[in-house]
Amino acid sequence: MRRKVKVKETNVIQSVGRAIEILKCFNEKEELGVSEISRMMNLHKSTTFGLITTLEVYKLLEKNEQNNKYRLGIELFTLGSKVKSDLKSVAASYLDSLVKTYEETAHLVTKDGYKVIYLDKIESTHSMRICSRVGERLPIYCTGVGKAILANLPEDELKEILDNIKMEKITANTIAVREELLKHLQIVRDQGYAEDLEEIEMGLKCVAAPIFDHTNKAVAAISVAGPAVRMTDETRKRIAATLMIYTKEISKKLGYKA
Repeated sequence: MRRKVKVKETNVIQSVGRAIEILKCFNEKEELGVSEISRMMNLHKSTTFGLITTLEVYKLLEKNEQNNKYRLGIELFTLGSKVKSDLKSVAASYLDSLVKTYEETAHLVTKDGYKVIYLDKIESTHSMRICSRVGERLPIYCTGVGKAILANLPEDELKEILDNIKMEKITANTIAVREELLKHLQIVRDQGYAEDLEEIEMGLKCVAAPIFDHTNKAVAAISVAGPAVRMTDETRKRIAATLMIYTKEISKKLGYKA
């Protein structure tokens, strides 16, 4: 499909305009190869590759070494954090409220290719805390936040992710078999929240719920995580109930229409 852009201004720099349109190609698909982008833009492959390489240098695109395709880069998240009405600013007060209520660490996470990336974190007041950091990437299939997002993706997008990741046993509790994960994601979808019960680190438990954007797509999640000794069954149930209320409110503020 050829992308057509009507520009009236005479001082527009063509190469910059083309680079911007390349970024917009990713509205239609999460990962794209050079040939795909070339066809979408109706540009010669060598011209397209030059533009993509430049965008990659500036971290506006990044290459998936597993399939040689490109996806939007982390620098776009960094730039997005400067926007006043962005996800991070909308979710901030909710994270603060979670920590004050449950005294455990709260996270805001978004999907980044086939992983999740931590956008914000508010620490627990306890001396025994979890080790996580803003900007950190973790596997999407074995984290509470990742499973909360995965369970609410369109079937074709979920399939693409599972086709392109290597599921490994990180702990004895990690779900590393595709069929088992799909059954688990159906439970997550039905109950409205996900849990990480020592799947990525022994001694750590987490509860997470998905956030939807204006396109009604699951794009992020917030979570509460803490040591297993404090994250009892009853505590996790109370946290899950609060998370589902909060994520519904955040989603509405982002334009989501149920």
